[in-house]
Amino acid sequence: MSGPLAGVRVLDLTSVVMGPYATQILGDWGADVVKVEPPEGDVMRHAAPMRSPGMGHIFLNANRNKRSVVLDLKHPRGRAACLALARGADVLVYNIRPQAMARLGLAWEDVRAVNPRLLYVGAFGFSQRGPYAARPAYDDLIQGAAALPWLSCAAGAETPRYVPVTVADRAVALHVVNAVCAGLYWRTRSGRGQRIDVPMFESLLQMVFGEHLGGQTFVPPDGEPGYERLLSPERRPYATRDGHICVLVYNDKQWRAFFALVGRPELAADPRFATQAARSQHYREAYAIVAEEMKKRTTAAWLEALAAADVPVERMNTLADVLADPHLAAIGYFGEVDHPSEGRLRAMAVPSEWSESPPGYRRHAPRLGEHTREVLAEAGYAAEEIDALVACGAARAA
Repeated sequence: MSGPLAGVRVLDLTSVVMGPYATQILGDWGADVVKVEPPEGDVMRHAAPMRSPGMGHIFLNANRNKRSVVLDLKHPRGRAACLALARGADVLVYNIRPQAMARLGLAWEDVRAVNPRLLYVGAFGFSQRGPYAARPAYDDLIQGAAALPWLSCAAGAETPRYVPVTVADRAVALHVVNAVCAGLYWRTRSGRGQRIDVPMFESLLQMVFGEHLGGQTFVPPDGEPGYERLLSPERRPYATRDGHICVLVYNDKQWRAFFALVGRPELAADPRFATQAARSQHYREAYAIVAEEMKKRTTAAWLEALAAADVPVERMNTLADVLADPHLAAIGYFGEVDHPSEGRLRAMAVPSEWSESPPGYRRHAPRLGEHTREVLAEAGYAAEEIDALVACGAARAA
Protein backbone atom coordinates (compact mmCIF):
# COMPACT_ATOMS: atom_id res chain seq x y z
CA MET A 1 0.00 0.00 0.00
CA SER A 2 1.13 3.53 -0.75
CA GLY A 3 -0.20 6.96 0.05
CA PRO A 4 -0.11 9.21 3.11
CA LEU A 5 -3.01 7.39 4.81
CA ALA A 6 -1.61 3.87 4.36
CA GLY A 7 -2.46 1.84 7.45
CA VAL A 8 -5.68 3.74 8.22
CA ARG A 9 -8.87 1.71 7.99
CA VAL A 10 -12.10 3.52 7.12
CA LEU A 11 -15.50 1.91 7.64
CA ASP A 12 -17.62 3.53 4.93
CA LEU A 13 -21.37 3.51 5.56
CA THR A 14 -22.10 6.13 2.91
CA SER A 15 -24.03 6.12 -0.33
CA VAL A 16 -24.99 8.31 -3.32
CA VAL A 17 -22.27 10.96 -4.00
CA MET A 18 -21.15 13.08 -1.04
CA GLY A 19 -19.97 10.31 1.27
CA PRO A 20 -18.57 7.99 -1.41
CA TYR A 21 -16.61 10.84 -3.02
CA ALA A 22 -15.08 11.71 0.36
CA THR A 23 -14.16 8.12 1.17
CA GLN A 24 -12.78 7.59 -2.33
CA ILE A 25 -10.34 10.42 -1.71
CA LEU A 26 -9.33 8.76 1.56
CA GLY A 27 -8.86 5.52 -0.37
CA ASP A 28 -6.85 7.30 -3.06
CA TRP A 29 -4.60 8.58 -0.29
CA GLY A 30 -3.90 5.05 0.88
CA ALA A 31 -6.59 4.26 3.45
CA ASP A 32 -8.15 0.79 3.46
CA VAL A 33 -11.78 1.71 2.83
CA VAL A 34 -14.37 -0.96 3.62
CA LYS A 35 -17.66 0.03 2.00
CA VAL A 36 -20.66 -1.45 3.81
CA GLU A 37 -23.65 -1.65 1.46
CA PRO A 38 -27.26 -2.76 1.97
CA PRO A 39 -28.41 -5.91 0.12
CA GLU A 40 -29.65 -3.83 -2.82
CA GLY A 41 -26.36 -1.92 -2.99
CA ASP A 42 -25.53 1.77 -3.15
CA VAL A 43 -28.26 3.54 -5.13
CA MET A 44 -25.68 5.01 -7.53
CA ARG A 45 -24.87 1.49 -8.73
CA HIS A 46 -28.07 1.78 -10.74
CA ALA A 47 -27.46 5.10 -12.56
CA ALA A 48 -27.05 4.54 -16.31
CA PRO A 49 -25.04 4.25 -18.44
CA MET A 50 -23.55 0.94 -17.34
CA ARG A 51 -22.20 -2.23 -18.92
CA SER A 52 -23.25 -4.58 -16.14
CA PRO A 53 -26.22 -4.33 -13.76
CA GLY A 54 -25.23 -2.58 -10.55
CA MET A 55 -22.09 -0.99 -11.99
CA GLY A 56 -23.27 2.46 -13.10
CA HIS A 57 -20.83 5.10 -14.26
CA ILE A 58 -21.19 7.42 -11.24
CA PHE A 59 -20.62 4.51 -8.89
CA LEU A 60 -17.47 3.54 -10.79
CA ASN A 61 -16.18 7.10 -10.50
CA ALA A 62 -16.79 7.46 -6.75
CA ASN A 63 -15.87 4.06 -5.33
CA ARG A 64 -12.44 2.99 -6.48
CA ASN A 65 -9.90 1.96 -3.84
CA LYS A 66 -12.62 0.35 -1.72
CA ARG A 67 -13.74 -3.12 -0.72
CA SER A 68 -17.46 -3.93 -0.73
CA VAL A 69 -19.16 -5.76 2.12
CA VAL A 70 -22.92 -6.34 2.11
CA LEU A 71 -24.63 -6.28 5.51
CA ASP A 72 -28.29 -5.81 6.36
CA LEU A 73 -27.89 -3.36 9.24
CA LYS A 74 -31.56 -3.81 10.17
CA HIS A 75 -30.83 -7.46 10.94
CA PRO A 76 -29.44 -7.98 14.47
CA ARG A 77 -26.64 -10.17 13.17
CA GLY A 78 -25.84 -7.67 10.42
CA ARG A 79 -25.60 -4.90 12.99
CA ALA A 80 -23.36 -7.07 15.17
CA ALA A 81 -21.10 -7.70 12.19
CA CYS A 82 -20.89 -3.96 11.51
CA LEU A 83 -19.85 -3.35 15.12
CA ALA A 84 -17.21 -6.06 14.73
CA LEU A 85 -15.83 -4.15 11.74
CA ALA A 86 -15.97 -0.88 13.69
CA ARG A 87 -13.89 -2.47 16.44
CA GLY A 88 -10.93 -2.68 14.08
CA ALA A 89 -11.46 0.61 12.22
CA ASP A 90 -9.87 4.01 12.67
CA VAL A 91 -12.69 6.00 11.08
CA LEU A 92 -16.40 5.42 10.49
CA VAL A 93 -18.07 7.72 7.94
CA TYR A 94 -21.84 7.80 7.40
CA ASN A 95 -24.16 10.16 5.51
CA ILE A 96 -27.67 9.35 6.65
CA ARG A 97 -29.38 11.36 9.35
CA PRO A 98 -28.10 10.70 12.90
CA GLN A 99 -31.65 9.76 13.88
CA ALA A 100 -31.51 6.87 11.41
CA MET A 101 -28.13 5.74 12.76
CA ALA A 102 -29.65 5.72 16.24
CA ARG A 103 -32.57 3.57 15.05
CA LEU A 104 -30.05 1.09 13.65
CA GLY A 105 -28.30 0.92 17.01
CA LEU A 106 -25.19 2.51 15.48
CA ALA A 107 -25.21 5.91 17.18
CA TRP A 108 -21.99 7.40 18.48
CA GLU A 109 -22.59 6.00 21.95
CA ASP A 110 -23.13 2.49 20.54
CA VAL A 111 -20.01 2.52 18.41
CA ARG A 112 -17.80 4.24 20.99
CA ALA A 113 -18.57 1.40 23.38
CA VAL A 114 -16.70 -1.04 21.12
CA ASN A 115 -13.95 1.33 19.95
CA PRO A 116 -13.24 4.51 21.95
CA ARG A 117 -10.41 5.46 19.54
CA LEU A 118 -12.73 5.60 16.53
CA LEU A 119 -13.45 8.81 14.63
CA TYR A 120 -17.21 8.78 14.09
CA VAL A 121 -17.80 11.18 11.19
CA GLY A 122 -21.30 12.10 10.06
CA ALA A 123 -22.06 14.03 6.88
CA PHE A 124 -25.73 15.02 6.69
CA GLY A 125 -27.99 17.96 6.00
CA PHE A 126 -28.03 20.30 8.96
CA SER A 127 -26.42 20.94 12.33
CA GLN A 128 -27.99 18.85 15.04
CA ARG A 129 -28.16 21.89 17.32
CA GLY A 130 -30.88 23.66 15.33
CA PRO A 131 -34.51 23.21 14.31
CA TYR A 132 -33.55 21.70 10.92
CA ALA A 133 -31.73 18.78 12.56
CA ALA A 134 -34.03 16.02 11.29
CA ARG A 135 -34.60 17.39 7.77
CA PRO A 136 -33.60 15.24 4.79
CA ALA A 137 -30.97 16.68 2.48
CA TYR A 138 -29.87 16.15 -1.10
CA ASP A 139 -27.61 18.22 -3.31
CA ASP A 140 -30.46 20.10 -5.02
CA LEU A 141 -32.12 20.93 -1.71
CA ILE A 142 -28.91 22.21 -0.14
CA GLN A 143 -28.08 24.27 -3.23
CA GLY A 144 -31.49 25.90 -2.86
CA ALA A 145 -31.12 26.44 0.88
CA ALA A 146 -27.70 28.04 0.33
CA ALA A 147 -29.13 30.49 -2.28
CA LEU A 148 -27.25 29.16 -5.31
CA PRO A 149 -30.28 29.15 -7.67
CA TRP A 150 -31.19 32.65 -6.46
CA LEU A 151 -27.65 33.81 -7.16
CA SER A 152 -27.97 32.60 -10.75
CA CYS A 153 -30.94 34.94 -11.21
CA ALA A 154 -29.20 37.78 -9.38
CA ALA A 155 -26.39 37.41 -11.91
CA GLY A 156 -28.77 37.69 -14.85
CA ALA A 157 -30.25 34.25 -15.54
CA GLU A 158 -33.89 34.33 -16.62
CA THR A 159 -34.91 31.49 -14.31
CA PRO A 160 -33.31 29.91 -11.23
CA ARG A 161 -31.00 27.00 -12.01
CA TYR A 162 -29.09 24.52 -9.91
CA VAL A 163 -25.38 24.37 -10.69
CA PRO A 164 -25.26 21.40 -13.14
CA VAL A 165 -22.71 19.61 -10.97
CA THR A 166 -23.41 18.07 -7.56
CA VAL A 167 -21.49 20.99 -6.11
CA ALA A 168 -22.97 20.73 -2.61
CA ASP A 169 -22.19 17.03 -2.35
CA ARG A 170 -18.67 17.36 -3.67
CA ALA A 171 -17.73 20.58 -1.86
CA VAL A 172 -18.94 19.20 1.47
CA ALA A 173 -17.12 15.91 0.76
CA LEU A 174 -13.87 17.88 0.90
CA HIS A 175 -14.87 19.16 4.34
CA VAL A 176 -15.33 15.52 5.36
CA VAL A 177 -11.85 14.61 4.13
CA ASN A 178 -10.37 17.58 5.99
CA ALA A 179 -12.21 16.59 9.16
CA VAL A 180 -10.98 13.00 8.98
CA CYS A 181 -7.37 14.01 8.48
CA ALA A 182 -7.47 16.61 11.25
CA GLY A 183 -9.24 14.13 13.55
CA LEU A 184 -6.58 11.50 12.93
CA TYR A 185 -3.88 14.04 13.74
CA TRP A 186 -5.64 15.00 16.99
CA ARG A 187 -5.95 11.34 17.93
CA THR A 188 -2.21 10.78 17.55
CA ARG A 189 -1.71 13.41 20.27
CA SER A 190 -4.64 12.58 22.54
CA GLY A 191 -5.14 8.86 21.99
CA ARG A 192 -8.89 9.41 21.88
CA GLY A 193 -11.56 9.17 19.22
CA GLN A 194 -14.46 11.58 18.87
CA ARG A 195 -17.70 12.33 17.08
CA ILE A 196 -17.36 14.79 14.19
CA ASP A 197 -20.43 16.26 12.46
CA VAL A 198 -20.06 17.80 8.99
CA PRO A 199 -23.45 19.34 8.09
CA MET A 200 -23.98 20.13 4.41
CA PHE A 201 -25.89 23.39 4.77
CA GLU A 202 -23.47 25.09 7.10
CA SER A 203 -20.41 23.78 5.26
CA LEU A 204 -21.61 24.98 1.86
CA LEU A 205 -22.47 28.38 3.32
CA GLN A 206 -18.78 28.93 4.07
CA MET A 207 -18.17 28.83 0.33
CA VAL A 208 -21.18 30.95 -0.61
CA PHE A 209 -20.88 33.65 2.05
CA GLY A 210 -17.10 33.77 1.95
CA GLU A 211 -17.74 35.96 -1.09
CA HIS A 212 -21.33 37.07 -0.73
CA LEU A 213 -21.58 38.30 2.84
CA GLY A 214 -20.74 41.67 1.32
CA GLY A 215 -21.89 44.71 3.28
CA GLN A 216 -23.40 42.43 5.90
CA THR A 217 -19.84 41.63 6.99
CA PHE A 218 -19.92 44.82 9.04
CA VAL A 219 -21.87 45.60 12.19
CA PRO A 220 -23.88 47.71 11.67
CA PRO A 221 -24.27 46.65 8.01
CA ASP A 222 -22.52 48.64 5.32
CA GLY A 223 -24.73 47.51 2.44
CA GLU A 224 -26.50 44.47 1.08
CA PRO A 225 -25.09 40.93 0.87
CA GLY A 226 -23.49 39.94 -2.43
CA TYR A 227 -20.19 40.41 -4.29
CA GLU A 228 -20.67 42.75 -7.22
CA ARG A 229 -18.05 41.19 -9.49
CA LEU A 230 -19.57 37.73 -9.31
CA LEU A 231 -23.10 39.07 -9.74
CA SER A 232 -22.32 41.14 -12.82
CA PRO A 233 -24.54 39.92 -15.70
CA GLU A 234 -21.54 40.20 -18.04
CA ARG A 235 -19.38 37.91 -15.90
CA ARG A 236 -19.79 34.99 -18.25
CA PRO A 237 -18.10 33.54 -21.33
CA TYR A 238 -18.06 36.36 -23.87
CA ALA A 239 -19.51 35.99 -27.34
CA THR A 240 -16.94 36.45 -30.11
CA ARG A 241 -17.58 36.66 -33.84
CA ASP A 242 -17.63 32.87 -34.09
CA GLY A 243 -18.06 31.41 -30.60
CA HIS A 244 -17.32 32.16 -26.97
CA ILE A 245 -14.22 32.83 -24.90
CA CYS A 246 -13.36 33.08 -21.20
CA VAL A 247 -11.50 36.27 -20.31
CA LEU A 248 -10.68 37.67 -16.88
CA VAL A 249 -9.16 41.13 -16.94
CA TYR A 250 -8.34 41.50 -13.27
CA ASN A 251 -5.52 43.70 -12.01
CA ASP A 252 -4.51 47.26 -12.96
CA LYS A 253 -1.80 46.14 -15.37
CA GLN A 254 -4.16 43.81 -17.20
CA TRP A 255 -6.85 46.46 -17.56
CA ARG A 256 -4.33 48.92 -18.99
CA ALA A 257 -3.16 46.27 -21.45
CA PHE A 258 -6.72 45.42 -22.44
CA PHE A 259 -7.77 49.04 -23.01
CA ALA A 260 -4.66 49.56 -25.14
CA LEU A 261 -5.34 46.37 -27.10
CA VAL A 262 -8.86 47.47 -28.05
CA GLY A 263 -7.73 50.99 -28.97
CA ARG A 264 -9.29 52.73 -25.96
CA PRO A 265 -6.26 53.57 -23.77
CA GLU A 266 -8.01 56.61 -22.32
CA LEU A 267 -10.28 54.31 -20.30
CA ALA A 268 -7.31 53.35 -18.14
CA ALA A 269 -7.53 56.84 -16.64
CA ASP A 270 -11.31 56.76 -16.23
CA PRO A 271 -12.02 57.15 -12.47
CA ARG A 272 -14.38 54.17 -12.64
CA PHE A 273 -11.70 51.81 -13.93
CA ALA A 274 -8.31 53.22 -12.89
CA THR A 275 -7.86 51.19 -9.71
CA GLN A 276 -8.94 47.88 -8.20
CA ALA A 277 -10.96 49.71 -5.55
CA ALA A 278 -12.77 51.82 -8.15
CA ARG A 279 -13.54 48.86 -10.40
CA SER A 280 -14.95 46.92 -7.45
CA GLN A 281 -17.81 49.45 -7.53
CA HIS A 282 -18.22 49.45 -11.32
CA TYR A 283 -17.76 45.86 -12.45
CA ARG A 284 -20.96 45.90 -14.46
CA GLU A 285 -19.76 48.80 -16.61
CA ALA A 286 -16.26 47.35 -16.97
CA TYR A 287 -17.46 43.90 -17.98
CA ALA A 288 -19.98 45.41 -20.40
CA ILE A 289 -17.07 47.05 -22.23
CA VAL A 290 -15.28 43.70 -22.42
CA ALA A 291 -18.43 42.03 -23.77
CA GLU A 292 -18.82 44.74 -26.41
CA GLU A 293 -15.23 44.41 -27.61
CA MET A 294 -15.20 40.60 -27.69
CA LYS A 295 -17.84 40.55 -30.41
CA LYS A 296 -15.47 42.30 -32.84
CA ARG A 297 -12.94 39.47 -33.39
CA THR A 298 -12.90 35.71 -33.75
CA THR A 299 -12.10 33.41 -30.88
CA ALA A 300 -8.76 32.46 -32.41
CA ALA A 301 -7.80 36.08 -32.91
CA TRP A 302 -8.65 36.94 -29.33
CA LEU A 303 -6.73 33.96 -27.93
CA GLU A 304 -3.62 35.11 -29.75
CA ALA A 305 -4.00 38.83 -28.98
CA LEU A 306 -4.89 38.47 -25.30
CA ALA A 307 -2.10 35.98 -24.66
CA ALA A 308 0.38 38.35 -26.28
CA ALA A 309 -0.90 41.18 -24.05
CA ASP A 310 -0.59 38.96 -20.95
CA VAL A 311 -4.33 39.16 -20.25
CA PRO A 312 -5.69 35.91 -18.75
CA VAL A 313 -7.75 33.97 -21.30
CA GLU A 314 -8.98 30.42 -21.85
CA ARG A 315 -11.10 28.60 -24.36
CA MET A 316 -14.64 27.71 -23.35
CA ASN A 317 -14.37 23.94 -23.46
CA THR A 318 -17.08 21.39 -23.97
CA LEU A 319 -16.90 18.13 -22.02
CA ALA A 320 -15.52 16.51 -25.17
CA ASP A 321 -12.86 19.22 -25.40
CA VAL A 322 -11.71 18.45 -21.86
CA LEU A 323 -11.41 14.75 -22.64
CA ALA A 324 -9.16 15.64 -25.58
CA ASP A 325 -7.16 18.35 -23.77
CA PRO A 326 -3.44 18.14 -24.63
CA HIS A 327 -2.30 19.24 -21.16
CA LEU A 328 -4.33 16.49 -19.51
CA ALA A 329 -2.99 14.00 -22.05
CA ALA A 330 0.58 15.06 -21.25
CA ILE A 331 0.16 14.43 -17.51
CA GLY A 332 -1.92 11.28 -17.93
CA TYR A 333 -4.94 12.68 -16.12
CA PHE A 334 -7.40 10.44 -17.96
CA GLY A 335 -5.78 7.05 -17.81
CA GLU A 336 -7.14 3.63 -18.73
CA VAL A 337 -7.54 0.72 -16.36
CA ASP A 338 -8.86 -2.82 -16.65
CA HIS A 339 -11.83 -3.72 -14.47
CA PRO A 340 -12.47 -7.44 -13.88
CA SER A 341 -16.17 -7.22 -14.76
CA GLU A 342 -16.48 -3.95 -16.70
CA GLY A 343 -13.50 -4.27 -19.01
CA ARG A 344 -11.46 -1.27 -20.10
CA LEU A 345 -12.38 1.96 -18.30
CA ARG A 346 -11.23 5.56 -18.35
CA ALA A 347 -10.19 6.72 -14.89
CA MET A 348 -9.22 10.12 -13.51
CA ALA A 349 -5.89 10.49 -11.76
CA VAL A 350 -5.50 11.73 -8.20
CA PRO A 351 -5.11 15.49 -8.78
CA SER A 352 -2.59 16.17 -6.00
CA GLU A 353 1.05 15.20 -6.57
CA TRP A 354 3.29 13.92 -3.74
CA SER A 355 7.06 13.54 -3.70
CA GLU A 356 7.31 10.88 -0.97
CA SER A 357 3.95 9.13 -0.48
CA PRO A 358 2.16 9.16 -3.84
CA PRO A 359 -1.53 8.22 -3.83
CA GLY A 360 -2.97 6.26 -6.72
CA TYR A 361 -5.41 3.80 -8.20
CA ARG A 362 -4.97 0.58 -6.20
CA ARG A 363 -8.36 -1.15 -6.41
CA HIS A 364 -11.17 -1.19 -8.93
CA ALA A 365 -14.64 -0.05 -7.87
CA PRO A 366 -15.97 -3.25 -6.28
CA ARG A 367 -18.80 -5.48 -7.32
CA LEU A 368 -21.59 -5.70 -4.76
CA GLY A 369 -20.40 -7.83 -1.86
CA GLU A 370 -17.15 -8.68 -3.61
CA HIS A 371 -15.16 -8.60 -0.36
CA THR A 372 -17.76 -9.65 2.21
CA ARG A 373 -16.07 -12.94 3.09
CA GLU A 374 -12.56 -11.47 3.03
CA VAL A 375 -13.36 -8.55 5.34
CA LEU A 376 -15.48 -10.53 7.79
CA ALA A 377 -12.69 -13.07 8.06
CA GLU A 378 -10.28 -10.26 8.91
CA ALA A 379 -12.72 -9.21 11.65
CA GLY A 380 -12.44 -12.67 13.22
CA TYR A 381 -15.40 -14.49 11.71
CA ALA A 382 -14.85 -18.15 10.90
CA ALA A 383 -15.91 -19.46 7.49
CA GLU A 384 -18.93 -21.26 8.92
CA GLU A 385 -20.01 -18.10 10.76
CA ILE A 386 -19.85 -16.14 7.51
CA ASP A 387 -21.88 -18.86 5.78
CA ALA A 388 -24.48 -18.57 8.55
CA LEU A 389 -24.66 -14.77 8.15
CA VAL A 390 -25.22 -15.16 4.42
CA ALA A 391 -27.77 -17.92 4.91
CA CYS A 392 -29.90 -15.86 7.31
CA GLY A 393 -29.80 -12.76 5.11
CA ALA A 394 -27.68 -10.65 7.45
CA ALA A 395 -24.88 -10.58 4.88
CA ARG A 396 -24.44 -11.15 1.18
CA ALA A 397 -21.36 -12.22 -0.75
CA ALA A 398 -20.71 -11.79 -4.47
